[in-house]
Amino acid sequence: MSATALPIQDYALLDDEECDARIAAAKEKLGSRCVILGHHYQRDEVFKHADYSGDSLKLSRNAAASEAEYIVFCGVHFMAEVADILSRPDQISILPDLAAGCSMADMANVIKVNKCWKELSTVLDPDSMVTPVTYINSAADLKAFCGEHGGIVCTSSNAQKILEWSFARREKVLFFPDQHLGRNTGYRMGIPLEEMVTWDFDKPMGGLTEEQIRNAKIILWKGFCSVHQMFKPEHIDRFLEKHPETHVISHPEASFEVCQKSEYIGSTEAILKIVREAEPGTRWLVATELNLVNRLHDECKDQGKNVHFMSPTVCMCSTMFRTDPQHLAWVLENLVQGHVVNRISVPERESVLAKKALDNMLSIH
Repeated sequence: MSATALPIQDYALLDDEECDARIAAAKEKLGSRCVILGHHYQRDEVFKHADYSGDSLKLSRNAAASEAEYIVFCGVHFMAEVADILSRPDQISILPDLAAGCSMADMANVIKVNKCWKELSTVLDPDSMVTPVTYINSAADLKAFCGEHGGIVCTSSNAQKILEWSFARREKVLFFPDQHLGRNTGYRMGIPLEEMVTWDFDKPMGGLTEEQIRNAKIILWKGFCSVHQMFKPEHIDRFLEKHPETHVISHPEASFEVCQKSEYIGSTEAILKIVREAEPGTRWLVATELNLVNRLHDECKDQGKNVHFMSPTVCMCSTMFRTDPQHLAWVLENLVQGHVVNRISVPERESVLAKKALDNMLSIH
């Protein structure tokens, strides 16, 4: 066992084939002490090494239920934070590349959200009138903010149930960081567009009038996913001109205009389920991340299904792409040597409050 951690620069020039062999060898040595989680948007070279694959919440719960001591999350920063919050005290959460963040999560930080809450208090009493709801794609301190203010966390699959829970307690919702998930979900619940206003965090009072704030049912944060904003309604129109029989399915992080033209709207898990269970020979146009769509295409082609990526422009999650076989091999071989690198540890007070918001979500069926 080496006295110091193995340096990442020793791995930078290794080719993927050598990394594969070293990852496999390290996994065998670590056995059940280590579990590797692979998010749906992860690149294939890394995804193939995952013990569990899925969306971020499902993966964190799988890891927490495992006997593993080490949780290696091949995803982005907020995902490893959730794994740390939901896991046992004896488990350690690790992110192979600390540069793997989330541009949408970065659009809402706790300083901006606290400022928003303070500004809202000049018009109404937010602690009695507004439920803060954060998408799981957010930093731990924002989940803690929700826990502290009677709020809750949502995912793309349970957003409607979470909004129903929120409105049962208070008359308004502050929804962050993704405006599109909030708007698409609210509209499907029958909330008019004019009652869903967008809070521009770069402007005083979010760029809204007091009347707009008072009349709003949902206050949407001006955030978005850089991948899902690439999809446009004209992409659907052009594709349907050539292939009118196509079924269109979109993730709710896509824009309102794209979702309105979609036959189905669903989370990553829902997209996979719907397309997998579809009739052989059907054609699908899918608005979500490229790696997932490509894998679904390969999986379904033997059934005569045609699965197409909606955007003519290649748009994968660039921060997710930072996790490569080199970083994964580095993390695993350090664990074999007894060194934990890139540990993600949420401060205790923050973790307790964030878990409160997560538990609120998990209590809803």
